[in-house]
Amino acid sequence: MTTLPKNKKITLYNLGETLMEVTENIRTLSVDIGGSGVKLMVLDKSGNPLTEKLRVETPQPASRKLVIDAILELAKMAGEFERISVGFPGVVQNGVTNTAVNLDSDWVGFDLATALFEFLKKPVKVVNDADMQGLAAIAGEGVELVVTLGTGFGSALFVNGKLVPNLEMGHHRFRKGDTYEEQLGRTALKKVGDEKWNKRLKKAIDSLQSLFNYDYLYIGGGEAKKIDIELPSNVKVIPNIFGLLGGIALWQD
Repeated sequence: MTTLPKNKKITLYNLGETLMEVTENIRTLSVDIGGSGVKLMVLDKSGNPLTEKLRVETPQPASRKLVIDAILELAKMAGEFERISVGFPGVVQNGVTNTAVNLDSDWVGFDLATALFEFLKKPVKVVNDADMQGLAAIAGEGVELVVTLGTGFGSALFVNGKLVPNLEMGHHRFRKGDTYEEQLGRTALKKVGDEKWNKRLKKAIDSLQSLFNYDYLYIGGGEAKKIDIELPSNVKVIPNIFGLLGGIALWQD
């Protein structure tokens, strides 16, 4: 009978320590694809930033090849990571992008999660960008609605911390035959100016309160900085960086 060397036990013990260290130090590359910018940063296990935010303008046309090329270039600059979270501006199901109103039409029906895995050889999770931003903002109690004001009008709904995915309120009718996005997206803001846009936003907040009876509303996105109205006590402006910080939640049970 062969006797195992005593140092085998030490090897197994060290392996356990190594696995624990890898788990504790796992890093997440968080990516936010927007209509005007592609952003990313690396987060630690707790969701704290390990790098500065890296950003490039969204390529035009915003085809999947050009956008993915931009992500790959930024990823090279970001350093080491073990997994990837992506927020995408459209309906996402099982890693597949089913709509892309503010990007090129070739995104429709594209398996983004698999494509990034093949390029970067790391596990990938992809969700709607407003959903990812909301995951960083919510308290996890009651009905919480998230709205993002940027190129378009993103939205996410949570009930006691559980996501109702792919809400896409921006493409529903709001007023005067227009959708929320047509009245409050960046194009509308540039056309009508800050004052009129803020009046529209106030009407939208009232409309969404009546529709969802939410406990809290969080407003984020690149144009949230233009808000210049008094907000109800249950409405809060959140920083745009939440679109990246929410990436850690995709890997939490």
